[in-house]
Amino acid sequence: MKIPNSIWTLLIGIVLTLVSLWYGQNHGLLPSAASDEADLVDGLFNSMMTVSTGIFLIVEGVIIYCAIRYRRRAGDNEDGPPVHGNVPLEILWTAIPAVIVLGISVYSFDVYQQIGGLGPIKENSNPVAAETRSAPGTAVAATLSDGQPLLASDPQSDGDNPADSEVLPTSVNVNDNSEIVVNVTGLQYAFIFTYPDTGVVSGELHVPEGRQVKVNMNANDVIHAFWVPEFRLKQDLIPGRQTELSFTPNKLGNYPVVCAELCGPYHGAMRTQVIVHSQEDFDSWMKQQQIASAQQMEQAVALASYTEPMGISSAVIPNDMHAAHHHY
Repeated sequence: MKIPNSIWTLLIGIVLTLVSLWYGQNHGLLPSAASDEADLVDGLFNSMMTVSTGIFLIVEGVIIYCAIRYRRRAGDNEDGPPVHGNVPLEILWTAIPAVIVLGISVYSFDVYQQIGGLGPIKENSNPVAAETRSAPGTAVAATLSDGQPLLASDPQSDGDNPADSEVLPTSVNVNDNSEIVVNVTGLQYAFIFTYPDTGVVSGELHVPEGRQVKVNMNANDVIHAFWVPEFRLKQDLIPGRQTELSFTPNKLGNYPVVCAELCGPYHGAMRTQVIVHSQEDFDSWMKQQQIASAQQMEQAVALASYTEPMGISSAVIPNDMHAAHHHY
């Protein structure tokens, strides 16, 4: 009994659908997921992989079938029949990809919006002064200034002697479950992470498990890209502009942070890591960095009293010393 072509088409369609769905969910191409947002991106990627697998199997299957079914037979030297086209078929294979692309575009737009990638691009509120950009040895120091004063003048002093200044203690409740804000600055060839609530500056990103983190990003020189594969996050850092992303880490561990935008000859070395702590370990780390920062500032104040007679500006000393103190 000859099976009708419609039955063959239905069976082949079912097989292709099942194979596409299976491979789309089991491709194993992505690293382990370590953030809540990773599920959103993985869902998008798996959907695209499912559709791509189905299209690939259909196209390659038709090519292989036609190559075998319509191959030239031995002794057949005639030309093939002239075919001028099939309008319904051309409309079909144009409309289906258009609908697929439109659907993926809407889906990806929604995912990107949910992770905060479509936040308003703001003017950088802390541009680096031209003189500090060009001054040797102060490029890193320039990135660490977040607009907050490092020293507070004693009301009884005239403000001219840096030795009369005292370090302002930073007090912040790091045990609550509110959103953590981190300012990320990119420069050739490093990422600098500043916690504005505490004034802590680090060359690594430290975050607690299970709390939402908002990163405000900008660049001092050229375009960089902040990429954490396990978090499924990638966002450009643009000079003079602030971009944003939000994520919630959900797995303890160390994960690489990579610059994914060609930014110069040493671009490949622009790497660091994000360390996901338990809440207790994160609180302990933050307190240690605050203590270390306070001690560093005390040294800067003491040093300033000696450098003032030498004609070295007291405003430069704290920044330079703070810049040299990267918390790893």
